[in-house]
Amino acid sequence: MTLEPIQYALGGASGGLVGLALGLFGGGGSILAVPLMVYLVGVPSAHMAIGTSALAVAANAGSSLFAHARCGNVKWRCAAMFSVAGVAGALLGSTVGKAIDGQKLLLLFAVLMVGIGVMMLRSRGHVGDSNSECTIEKAPKILGVGAATGVFSGFFGIGGGFLIVPGLVASTGMPTLMAIGSSLVAVGAFGLTTALNYAASGFVDWPLAFVFVVGGVLGGLIGTKIACHLAKAKGALNVAFAVMIFCVAGYMIVRGVSALSTA
Repeated sequence: MTLEPIQYALGGASGGLVGLALGLFGGGGSILAVPLMVYLVGVPSAHMAIGTSALAVAANAGSSLFAHARCGNVKWRCAAMFSVAGVAGALLGSTVGKAIDGQKLLLLFAVLMVGIGVMMLRSRGHVGDSNSECTIEKAPKILGVGAATGVFSGFFGIGGGFLIVPGLVASTGMPTLMAIGSSLVAVGAFGLTTALNYAASGFVDWPLAFVFVVGGVLGGLIGTKIACHLAKAKGALNVAFAVMIFCVAGYMIVRGVSALSTA
């Protein structure tokens, strides 16, 4: 696949937005990355967009994780448990996802996003316990949520952070800001697993992924600073995340239905 120079420039700008979302929300990078790849950059193949965005999101998650770790927002044991359980799920989900029509995959993705947005709004009053840890007693629930999140992550070609964050909050009771920082470990692991699986089938545009990552590094640093500021206002992070999800989901549903009706 050969893209025009302007498309690579748009890819770099899109990477900045994705990095901003990852630093700000922990999730949301792939919520933006896939539609940006398809509708703004103009990647003609939905599967190519999913594979390339998964690789870029994994790399950008790493840079945002470094910034959050410096602020003390990462629960490493919880992050490791989610990652181990989720990688196997991501491998299974991405294998199934490659066999499904790309436009239908994007439409299903948008519908799932609406449900997550509603859940984030309902939990906007959650404060959390900053001393909460992932203990042996909590392990079955945490590992189960991690595995399920990995399946969805791989199936839709997403880093999974927008699923991991509410999952961590619900299963451990930690504050949203710490769930955001901790989720980035699993986001990177899930995204890399999905990207490697798609790359094996030729569904990764490596130059586009590179410019996406470059733009994402700067965006991630900015997003982390904003997240730490918003965390001081009760429920602000949850509401902001939900609004972003609803906007992008609505756009994707309209485009997806239009594409299927004209097919």
